[in-house]
Amino acid sequence: MKKNRLYIALGAGVVAIIAVVLYFQFRQKQQPQVAFAPDSSVYSKQNYTNFILDSAALVSFYRTHLISDSTQKNITEFYKRRAYQYAWFSENSLTNAAINFNGQREAYINDFADSSLYNAEIDLLLSEAQNRPAEFLKNSLNVQKLELLLTAAFFNYTDKAFTGTIKNPLDLEWFIPRKKKNYQALLDTLVSAKGNPMREPVNRYYTLLKDQLRRFRSIEKQGGWPSIDIGKKTFGEGDTGSVLLDVQKTLLVLGDLKAVDTTGIFTDSLTTAVKRFQHRMGLKESGKLDAATATELNRPVSFRIRQIMVNMERLRWAPTEMEPNMLLVNIPEFKLHVFDQGKQLWMCNVVVGKEATKTSIFKGNLSYVVLNPYWVVPNNILRNEILPRLKQNPGYLARNNMEVVSGNKVIDPYSVRWSSYSSHIPYTIRQKPGKSNSLGKVKFLFPNSYSIYLHDTPSKGLFGESRRAFSHGCIRVAEPERLALHVLKDTPSWNLEKLESVWATQSEKWITVRPSIPVYIVYFTAWVDQTGQLNFRNDLYGLDKTLAKEIFGE
Repeated sequence: MKKNRLYIALGAGVVAIIAVVLYFQFRQKQQPQVAFAPDSSVYSKQNYTNFILDSAALVSFYRTHLISDSTQKNITEFYKRRAYQYAWFSENSLTNAAINFNGQREAYINDFADSSLYNAEIDLLLSEAQNRPAEFLKNSLNVQKLELLLTAAFFNYTDKAFTGTIKNPLDLEWFIPRKKKNYQALLDTLVSAKGNPMREPVNRYYTLLKDQLRRFRSIEKQGGWPSIDIGKKTFGEGDTGSVLLDVQKTLLVLGDLKAVDTTGIFTDSLTTAVKRFQHRMGLKESGKLDAATATELNRPVSFRIRQIMVNMERLRWAPTEMEPNMLLVNIPEFKLHVFDQGKQLWMCNVVVGKEATKTSIFKGNLSYVVLNPYWVVPNNILRNEILPRLKQNPGYLARNNMEVVSGNKVIDPYSVRWSSYSSHIPYTIRQKPGKSNSLGKVKFLFPNSYSIYLHDTPSKGLFGESRRAFSHGCIRVAEPERLALHVLKDTPSWNLEKLESVWATQSEKWITVRPSIPVYIVYFTAWVDQTGQLNFRNDLYGLDKTLAKEIFGE
């Protein structure tokens, strides 16, 4: 009996062992293979190459190549997390990832005319590794040197190409938050991607502008375009003149004129081409060659290249992915763009701040729509514009539908001794709802520290101007009713009929927007629009000039 029990126990033990072995074999077969995940395949203990770094080699490399502290930290953490396995070499060759990355690095140097990323050692060693691979792999010191040079170059390249030259955009009046980019994860993906090109962690508008930069570099190499002198004359359809030959050449190079024309005659095709150019420059689309159009045609290709580069720098600061539902105001363009599900639905003209009262660059979240709003006069306007009039005659307020508020109480303006105030004024001045209200019949609030919002206006005539910088900083919208309906589209009870019923009164009404809508106030003087056209605008606030000094050291 004891003997039988012993056999039974032994048999049960063998079965258990077999079951455990089969279970783990099954789990191993079922384990998903994630090719690009930095926390699995790249950092496992599996050896992808026999090339292993000695950590002491890193210290020597840093000392001999004067690697910056931040790059040292990135390199050390990168190799530590991958158990010091080489990243740019497989068992018997240089990887495609190395060749692809070097191509991107060289393209950046050429595109931006930036020699700071050039490294003669990399070029020499890469040439040897590609032309004599078997011989090169026998020289372990050169393999190690190229491995570390490529890794250092990668972190230097990504920091410059994707983070930007300017480390603190706040100094340049850009207050849209930046997200930190993980370049170690990006390198993990690149070296794990079996030769696939690296996806650049930048806004898609950056990529579109980069294509245009390459196009303009090519135009520059071919000599650019001729200058144009029209004197004080304006040319229109049917006119002739030798200057039109240069206009035709320039517009052909820029892509606005679709076919070669050497007639020197202002044809209907040239009229169309001029209108296209004027549209891309934000000029009045008259189809005539006037002084403003000639000024933009005479911007040399070098000027446009720098303008593109300055705006690519700004795009490095922008979020890589922007919300699919958002509002975007581009200050130099004087336009509001409305996006829904990632596509632009429509756009309209806006009026932005004058140079002396700039509209700030920032991001907010539209949370409230206010119908028939009161306009609370900002302190700077109260101090500089309203107070001098009150000192002359307090009746100014009644004539402009305004009132004085102390706490929650409206008081008689004649009871205040206005002459005793110069700077700090302990009263609120507000304009009551009505046809003459400076905010019109609706305002859109996205709480911020700059006291900026979107609003209607009774002064509609300014929307017809091509240069629309007239406000004290807030943004006037040409189509406020349409914007209100869009913003409230997820609240069906607020249809046009209900909005108009409130507007027919003079009662203020606050409506909460749920969910709130991201609002970007940006500053771009060069961009590619939804139709693929390259646009340029003038540097309204002089911010391009300031940024160019930082980028180009001038």
